Amino acid sequence: MIKRTEAYDLINLSQIELANFLREVNTIRSEAWGNIITYSRKVFIPLTNMCRDQCRYCTFVQTPDSGKARYMTPDAVLRTALQGQNAGCKEALFSLGERPELRYRLAKDLLRQQGYDNTIDYLHDMAELVLNRTLLVPHINAGALSYQELKRLRPVAGSMGMMIESLTDHLMKKGQAHHGCPDKTPQRRLETLRSAGKLNIPFTTGLLIGIGETWQQRIDSLFAINDLYLEYGHIQEVIIQNFRAKAGTPMADYPEPTLHDMMLTLAAARSILHPDISLQAPPNLEQSHQKYLEAGINDWGGISPVTRDFINPERAWPQISQLAEKCRYLGYELSERLTVYPAYLQHKEKYLEPKIATRLASLSSDKGQAAVQCHIA
Repeated sequence: MIKRTEAYDLINLSQIELANFLREVNTIRSEAWGNIITYSRKVFIPLTNMCRDQCRYCTFVQTPDSGKARYMTPDAVLRTALQGQNAGCKEALFSLGERPELRYRLAKDLLRQQGYDNTIDYLHDMAELVLNRTLLVPHINAGALSYQELKRLRPVAGSMGMMIESLTDHLMKKGQAHHGCPDKTPQRRLETLRSAGKLNIPFTTGLLIGIGETWQQRIDSLFAINDLYLEYGHIQEVIIQNFRAKAGTPMADYPEPTLHDMMLTLAAARSILHPDISLQAPPNLEQSHQKYLEAGINDWGGISPVTRDFINPERAWPQISQLAEKCRYLGYELSERLTVYPAYLQHKEKYLEPKIATRLASLSSDKGQAAVQCHIA
């Protein structure tokens, strides 16, 4: 594994040095993951688009005065999940704003209409609904959660996730990306990761690059993630996501990271993180898929044949069959995985509730990947 000071110096690599470094990280990826590049066939369930945080780059979140703020009803949740199941999906990705009932009366009122006092309890029951009424396995991405909240959600989710984005207090200052976002403090994000580790929850995290952090801060964030993995072993994948400027947001004119920024950060991540941690980049936020593969990724993350990317609605998912063809052209095989990686399925007694383990066993092959491969979208 690369040393921290060496990782800081990667920003100064010449083109020749970068090419050599990319060959090194590809060797790391190949030794750990072979020529298999994976993805998860998912259906996106955006349970609520309200949030108490005010990230300056976000278009997903809607305020009550927009006229678009809402919670999905149980009927809508189940209908969407079944659409995903009929399209061959095996993962139901629950994504939502953080604790909107602490900020908005409308959120409280909508929750009460469904018989709930808080979003976490509603999320639990909607994930349980999907688990009981479909063949899908929920993945929950609900932001920063306490130990008790994670413990409550664990029985109804195969895996969970939360992007740390960047572990720097600088972004909390006025005018910065996370000003006015109580759930985005580095301490709160790290405590969520630590609590998930204590509970042995297969977990996804990652960085959002280009929102005002420095290169050194990116490196420090990656080392913090790896340290928690070495302590608990629960971080199954890390996403490196590039900021995309969106019209109508305070950061609409903010410069986006370049493809070089993404490749260097991906390669740094592959050299810092334990080789058993899957490295992922979203395929719809950059069309240079070959470059991402050159930088050491082994996974494309969740791709939906049913629902759009509600976080980045302007960026359509690639056709899975086309992505498979690109991988084949470059000498890789695209393989559909489940929301829980094979290494965690092999230790199901530690990482999975019995009901979740049984469901995943019904969906998986003897190698732990999806039993029925769906490449047509």
